[in-house]
Amino acid sequence: MAASKPVEAAGGGGGGGAGLSRWQLALVLGAPILLGAGALYLWGRRAARGGGKGASERKTPEGRASPGPGGGGQPDGPGHEEMSPLDRAQAAKNKGNKYFKAGKYEQAIQCYTEAISLCPPEKNLDLSTFYQNRAAAYEQLQKWTEVAQDCTKAVELNPKYVKALFRRAKAHEKLDNKKECLEDVTAVCILEAFQNQQSMLLADKVLKLLGKEKAKEKYKNREPLMPSPQFIKSYFSSFTEASEVKENSGYLRAKQYMEEENYDKIISESTKEIEAKGKYMAEALLLRATFYLLIGNANAAKPDLDQVISMEGANVKLRANALIKRGSMYMQQQQPVLSTQDFNMAADIDPQNADVYHHRGQLKILLDQVEEAVEDFDECIRLRPDSALAQAQKCFALYRQAYTGNNPLPVQVAMKGFEDVIKKFPKCAEGYALYAQALTDQQQFGKADEMYDKCIDLEPDNATTYVHKGLLQLQWKQDLDKGLELISKAIEIDNKCDFAYETMGTIEVQRGNLDKAIEMFNKAINLAKSEMEMAHLYSLCDAAYAQTEVAKKLL
Repeated sequence: MAASKPVEAAGGGGGGGAGLSRWQLALVLGAPILLGAGALYLWGRRAARGGGKGASERKTPEGRASPGPGGGGQPDGPGHEEMSPLDRAQAAKNKGNKYFKAGKYEQAIQCYTEAISLCPPEKNLDLSTFYQNRAAAYEQLQKWTEVAQDCTKAVELNPKYVKALFRRAKAHEKLDNKKECLEDVTAVCILEAFQNQQSMLLADKVLKLLGKEKAKEKYKNREPLMPSPQFIKSYFSSFTEASEVKENSGYLRAKQYMEEENYDKIISESTKEIEAKGKYMAEALLLRATFYLLIGNANAAKPDLDQVISMEGANVKLRANALIKRGSMYMQQQQPVLSTQDFNMAADIDPQNADVYHHRGQLKILLDQVEEAVEDFDECIRLRPDSALAQAQKCFALYRQAYTGNNPLPVQVAMKGFEDVIKKFPKCAEGYALYAQALTDQQQFGKADEMYDKCIDLEPDNATTYVHKGLLQLQWKQDLDKGLELISKAIEIDNKCDFAYETMGTIEVQRGNLDKAIEMFNKAINLAKSEMEMAHLYSLCDAAYAQTEVAKKLL
């Protein structure tokens, strides 16, 4: 099976502390379209160095908004009668700033209020500063409603007032107004050209919260959806074929439906075998659980997997298979400890099972435990020397370790390993796909393109390979039309390929086609195979929607 999506460390998909996440890449207006793993890495390195200019906190009130005489005077000092209304307002503001710095926020608020009342209404910028300063004092007193109200006044007078927008975003966060918070912080990110780490972290935080909130509700009420036949075949190809079943039973009929790709009948036929407590009850429980997982119903799958695992008289390979699948389910649910426990238990009860080491190796890559991943792939290869998939994934694990460690010599060794794998296993599509990802990182775009072509020759119905090839065209040649053509081809091959819709949505954001982007993200959301994946997609969709709202206000 060819790799479906770029490999990421656990927790890295939704954006986090150090690097720019995919929603940020999508929203950087006017930036080149750099969506490959190498681009993500470089963006992350840049952001990790401190977020660029403007990364300091916005806590203090502002000084004079516009030049003019008398700005440093006192409202009740000598010559007060000769001061203009604006000068008197500025003097009250300056007095308020002194109180603010001394931590006397109530007195500062009184002074800023006086400044607001004295300021001529046509002096928009000055007046907006006074409101923003009063909001800063309210913020110190944690009066969040007043903060939001004063920042709103400031933004009405000065729509691109970054400090007021950010302060209002923080107030909305405290008031649990997530949508309003997101719109404000998106405006800040765009106005600051994504140069302030503080605002980007707040955007990430609220996007994750919104995504999780929406995904939880949507996933709970979603209609089960069978993946495409290509996806199902790819999934089962990563497991060793079970022993042949000849006796007439519900399980035999379920297996026949598998061969016919009549997947919608698998669960019902397996249920018949289970209810009859037939000879193949354990096999039927495992098969039914597998299809529950494939349609995204983990709650229904878990009891079946639990039952198989607890059947001590059952075939040990069935129990190990159930542990692998339950462990994978836990990983999707972001429970790595439980996941690791299941994989380790599978290795304990069936130490000669190559599948266990193969899948545990994949888990270790996700957990960024590359050395342990390589050990597992080596054990899988020892038990099953003809496992092309394990050998390709071992190469990729070694490559990622060398690449992230910025070690040129090990990178060359890993790249040579890929050449050896595709020479030894010329019909392994996964080998070409993973090699192409590594070549893209190394900016060997022409050769990466050749590898994707070979992968397509071997698996012409693998939609995700077309998506990767489309992304390559964007990074290599900035050929938007060719990239979109290939991604459209992926959707034509598999209209249930959520990765294709997600990628197209990201590109449409960069093109400025925000309504189209939101449509693509929503299609991907409806196809998401886990609540975690759905939450990530909602984050992308919400980021695009926030940008449409910001554009209306700023343009």
